[in-house]
Amino acid sequence: MKIFKQVVVFLLLTFLMISLVSCKDSKDSNVFTGEGKGKNGTIKVEVTIENNEIQKIDVVENHESEFTKDVFTKVINSIVAQNNPDIDVLSGATWTSEGIITAVKNAVDKSGIKLTPKVVADDAKFEDVTTDIVVVGAGGAGLSASIAAKNSGVNVILVEKTAVVGGNTNYATGGLNAAETKVQKEKGIEDSVELFVEDTMKGGKYLNNEELVKVLAEKSAETVDWLIEMGADLTDVGRLGGASVDRAHRPTGGAAVGSNVAKALEKKAREVGVDIRVDNKAVELLKNDDRITGIKVRDSKGHEYSINAKVVILTTGGFGANQDLVVKYKPELKGFGTTNQPGATGDAIGLGESVNADFVDLEQIQIHPTASSVNGELITEAVRGNGAILVNINGERFINELQTRDVVSAAELKQPEERVYLVFDQNVRDSLKAIEKYSKAGLLIESETLEDLAKKINVNEENLVKTVAKYNGFVSNKNDVDFGRTSMTTELNKAPYYALGVWPAVHHTMGGIKINTNAQVIDKDGNVIKGLYAAGEVTGGVHGANRLGGNAMADITIFGRIAGLNAAKEVK
Repeated sequence: MKIFKQVVVFLLLTFLMISLVSCKDSKDSNVFTGEGKGKNGTIKVEVTIENNEIQKIDVVENHESEFTKDVFTKVINSIVAQNNPDIDVLSGATWTSEGIITAVKNAVDKSGIKLTPKVVADDAKFEDVTTDIVVVGAGGAGLSASIAAKNSGVNVILVEKTAVVGGNTNYATGGLNAAETKVQKEKGIEDSVELFVEDTMKGGKYLNNEELVKVLAEKSAETVDWLIEMGADLTDVGRLGGASVDRAHRPTGGAAVGSNVAKALEKKAREVGVDIRVDNKAVELLKNDDRITGIKVRDSKGHEYSINAKVVILTTGGFGANQDLVVKYKPELKGFGTTNQPGATGDAIGLGESVNADFVDLEQIQIHPTASSVNGELITEAVRGNGAILVNINGERFINELQTRDVVSAAELKQPEERVYLVFDQNVRDSLKAIEKYSKAGLLIESETLEDLAKKINVNEENLVKTVAKYNGFVSNKNDVDFGRTSMTTELNKAPYYALGVWPAVHHTMGGIKINTNAQVIDKDGNVIKGLYAAGEVTGGVHGANRLGGNAMADITIFGRIAGLNAAKEVK
């Protein structure tokens, strides 16, 4: 009898366990995992499907930049609403949105479930509206202008043609140049406005408008204070190519500066009440007699409406992602890749031409020497600034790595087999958080020895070992007898060792709309166009023939703020 009871109890417990497992399996059977490739690595999702409908999408792995959070939300909401992963990618975030979509499609395919797509009603149309100031382009310059204007007591609408706020600023990594800042002084760094001006003029081959450069340098320290007050982290200072001293302000540990600043600016813009409208492209400048009176806008659904305003500020960025315009102004760059986000297509050139705006230096287009040879990702100049060297397939250095971008790029283009590598060690990696992004994206080649690293990248082993040893001697003696590099922060002697394949790509367009020191647009007759301002890469004159690393972040925030403040004064 006792044995019988034990058997019954055992069977009951077994049945209960099977039931519990069955319940768990039943629950989990509605969840399917899928993967896709984003810009910075694998995106993994879990898709819950019930009654042939997507109920929920959870992201369980993601290496994308922080600014893409809204991209994930928009794409996922759209897929769930339409019960269909076959949707359009978001403009301005192509790789990330493609990665999410691919991951969801992968999960749905695994499920074997046939989904029935839903028809979603068209979004409500924007109606014609009137405001004080309309800003075109929501990158660093547009956000800075909008905040400055709004804080001056006027109404501001900020339109952005892509689905993402931040533009190219989201991708800026190196730093923000500024002189005589509190941060520099706390670190014992001696700098001056005059030296900042001289470095910038020299880097631009003295083609720059010196009056604009003086404003850039003179306003730089107060702009750093302004950004820090809004929550940007600019507490670390390094040196980028062409600078005489450390003046590239960046987040703690050398993390990427652009997304940090863009995040702080967007948060502040929303806090102060700027009306931000994404997926809204300015297609025409409105004009009454000799004054600009607003813009015509087209949204992502093709609807058009007008924003009537007392002042328009153009902050649409450069044209580095528009191969046709790049080739038009500099034919020798045909076929070059770009480090720019897809929205950098030079829209303001057509808008400016329609109102007789003048342009300067359009043929001055910068190629950046260190774009990833794998996926075109911009590899920040700070990697070199913090100690990395450049070697060719012979395992030899061929240039002072901290020369200006045009000089380094020209030297790379002369190297055999069009292969160049950044080589560094754990010392450099530990000093710069930005490198972790390249690791997550699978761009780093790693080895415990230089000999093995040379084999992995297929360069001369013996020469690479000799090159690194020789460079370490230069660091120790503080004298680069080969190429005259003066900033050598660390010996490359701590394993693991790393390599990154790099090659030049179109990076920055120095030319653009002509402005004065008040950020007012000048026409072809030399007169101010009433009601029209511009700031950032959309303009020309600040950088001359070559932009120094760190000067773009300074340019967009300084002149963006100037444009916003002066536009608000004009409105009042």
